Amino acid sequence: MRHGFEEYVRARGDALRRFAYLLCGDRHLGEDLVQEVLIKAYRRWSRIEADDPDGYLRTALVRSHVSWLRRRSSGERPGRRETGPETTAAPGRSVPDFADQHAARDDLWARLDRLTRAQRAVLVLRYYEDLDDRQIAEVLRCAASTVRVHAARGLARLRADLSPAPSTTLSGGSR
Repeated sequence: MRHGFEEYVRARGDALRRFAYLLCGDRHLGEDLVQEVLIKAYRRWSRIEADDPDGYLRTALVRSHVSWLRRRSSGERPGRRETGPETTAAPGRSVPDFADQHAARDDLWARLDRLTRAQRAVLVLRYYEDLDDRQIAEVLRCAASTVRVHAARGLARLRADLSPAPSTTLSGGSR
């Protein structure tokens, strides 16, 4: 049992941490979340390994994340976001300015923080984990139609946040 668990964590641990980072928006909280879930999974690994360990752990991470948010009594929010993997430009293109990259990343995190937990979980499961509506519904224990509603509302909110505000023109100006 222990050998199979260790092999799995070695092979899939980084992917689990990246997934948790996207759910939490913070690298350290994501690592804590993965650690908590893996401790619980270790105790029943023989049953989990026989089924679908990726699906089981993905579901456990989402549920634990939601549970953490419910338990969290303080309004503590990490002030500094950790950077993701380094980005390199395609041949012939210049690498974006470091400050611009960080401003864009911080802006995206701020927009994601305004989504509901369910909307964010659905978007991460859909666009990062590449799950279909049925699989997401299994993870979240809801109907596939509910998944589509959360996705549509989350994307609509992101689009609305990204749309430029309508410009106002002064009437009666010089002609």
